[in-house]
Amino acid sequence: MPHFIIDCSQDILQERTPDELMEAVYGIANATGLFAPNDIKVRLQTYQYYKLGADKKNFLHVFGYIMQGRSAEQKAHLSRQISMRLSELLPDISFLSVNISDFEAATYSNKALINPENTNKDRHFGL
Repeated sequence: MPHFIIDCSQDILQERTPDELMEAVYGIANATGLFAPNDIKVRLQTYQYYKLGADKKNFLHVFGYIMQGRSAEQKAHLSRQISMRLSELLPDISFLSVNISDFEAATYSNKALINPENTNKDRHFGL
């Protein structure tokens, strides 16, 4: 936790490498101090087929999923910072957007939480 998923048109990778884009998102997420560096996960998915509005050629959207507990201001700051950094890297992009959503702690599960030795229900148990 958190998870940042970058969806973008395939042609974006002619302008920037996947590593550049993922590192930009990771770097901003890490710089906020909201997350432990080892917890941040970023992945990228490109699309060959998509439909955009007239005269629009490409897109990039970041879906950020974080554990509940951060304020709206913290989430807005994170979203703006990611948008600003990616805008610097991709100044001619047609569509660039970011949204941050909360995981509900009550409905979240992972490998650590189901470990029978994890009696304190620490989601970082054993990591």
